[in-house]
Amino acid sequence: MLALAGLLGLGRVIAPSGGAIARADEANAAKARSLVEAAINMTDSQQAVKLLWQASNIDPTLEDPYVYLGLYYNSRSQFDQVVSVYKRLIKYEPNSLSAYLNIGEAYMSFTPPRAADALPYYQKAFQIDQGSGFAALRLGEVYAQMGDREQAAHYLNQAMSKSAKNPAVAAEARKVMGDLGPM
Repeated sequence: MLALAGLLGLGRVIAPSGGAIARADEANAAKARSLVEAAINMTDSQQAVKLLWQASNIDPTLEDPYVYLGLYYNSRSQFDQVVSVYKRLIKYEPNSLSAYLNIGEAYMSFTPPRAADALPYYQKAFQIDQGSGFAALRLGEVYAQMGDREQAAHYLNQAMSKSAKNPAVAAEARKVMGDLGPM
């Protein structure tokens, strides 16, 4: 474009205004949302997956296509695909708590669970939201599985202390703590 502008003797290139960019972003977001909606209503799952990937290409920051792609691949036990989906979301939304948690969950769904692979994603989730009882619970469970009782107890205690927010998480943390035995 710069070469063309020089050839035409214009001397400078005019960039789109901020308003034009914002309208284009809004249009892309709307188009992506409509593709997600269409995918949700389809009975052909392969075509739905194609639409969801299209939506994620049009607006890579929109979380919905990733969520539905993650659910699709998870339902087929394609955990490596779940990891890939959410890693792509992290590329565009590096502070997406749910992306980090879902990657951790995917790694823990492998047989056998891949705790060492899940750990950094749960750690990042907890770093993003230290109030997340679920992230604390998962960290406690991973550390317990890895044999680090001290770290396991630390995070399980945190998960239990957040019982007002999520009693089910606190109950699970108490169960895992009981399985650890006396410290």
